[in-house]
Amino acid sequence: MKTRNIIIVPYDEKWEQCFEQIAGEVSAVLGELALSIEHVGSTSVPGLAAKPIIDIDVVIEDESVLPAVVGALEKIGYQHEGNLGIPGREAFGYEGKTHLMEHHLYVCPKNSPELRRHLSFRDYLRGHPEAVKEYSRIKEEAARLFPHDIDGYLNHKGTLIEKIYKEIGL
Repeated sequence: MKTRNIIIVPYDEKWEQCFEQIAGEVSAVLGELALSIEHVGSTSVPGLAAKPIIDIDVVIEDESVLPAVVGALEKIGYQHEGNLGIPGREAFGYEGKTHLMEHHLYVCPKNSPELRRHLSFRDYLRGHPEAVKEYSRIKEEAARLFPHDIDGYLNHKGTLIEKIYKEIGL
C-alpha cells in the first residue's frame, strides 16, 4: 500500500459519502465484531487538502477477535498484511474493489495508542480551522517538493504534526 505518486487535492465533500459506502460493506460482514468504524486521516477533516485516499480504522474490542475479523474481511476481498511496523494497527489490502474509492483499511483494538493518535489528531483538526489551513499548505508544499518520495513527503509534514501531537498531549 506504499504511495508512489503524491497528489494533494482540495477537500471534496463526496469523501464522506465514499467513506460511508466502504464502511457499509465492512460493517455488513463484521457485524458486532466492529465496535465502530472511524473515518480518519485527512479526508475526514472538512476543508483539509488531502491525498484522495480514504483512511479507515475499524475498532475492535481487543486482539482476541482479530482472527475472526481477518476471516470475515477475507470473505469480501481484503487481505491481512500485518501491522506493517506499527503496533496496535493491523493493515488490510485489497484488489478489485473498483466500485469503491481508493482506501486504506486498518483494524485497531479500542485501547490502541495508534487509534488514539488517529482520533485525537482528526478531532483536533476538526476544531481548529487555522491548523487545517496551515496543514493544507504544508501538505501541498510537501507534495510539490517530494512528488515521488513518500518518506520525504512525510518528513516535511512531520514538524507540524509533532507540534499538534504535543499540543494535544500525545
